[in-house]
Amino acid sequence: MPLKQTDMTHEERKKALWYLMFLKEKRDGTLKARGCADWRPQRQYTSKEEVSSPTVSLEAMVLSCAIDAKENRDVVMTDIPGAFLHADMEDDVHMLLKGTIAELIIKLEPSLYRKHIWYDKNGKPMVYVQFKAALLFWWLLSNTLQDWGFKINKY
Repeated sequence: MPLKQTDMTHEERKKALWYLMFLKEKRDGTLKARGCADWRPQRQYTSKEEVSSPTVSLEAMVLSCAIDAKENRDVVMTDIPGAFLHADMEDDVHMLLKGTIAELIIKLEPSLYRKHIWYDKNGKPMVYVQFKAALLFWWLLSNTLQDWGFKINKY
């Protein structure tokens, strides 16, 4: 959801996270893009456990795969695009989109975003947005799976 810069407090603007975009060329020549929030500034007032979704270590994943193979387990993987959009938040989290990414999001929904755009002193387009966090989706997903009878692998 876009926000007007003038509707935000100085503290909200100061705490807004920056958007990071990473591009990678795949073997077939197409580009793959991944975007994420730069959570580093938030570490000043929140702990890592409060904002980061659990991520498996490489060693744990390799060992789990070995056990799955040895025990002939069925393994299923899925990707849930925009997963963090499904979780409800108690607190507002704001992100600042700058430059090209701000221009691109405005092109997606001009009627929604254009009125919220502003420009920095160098003429770069900027827009603030409010969003939902990945950790909340992890809680939602893990609780739902447990309700369905699945058990979390603690390793």
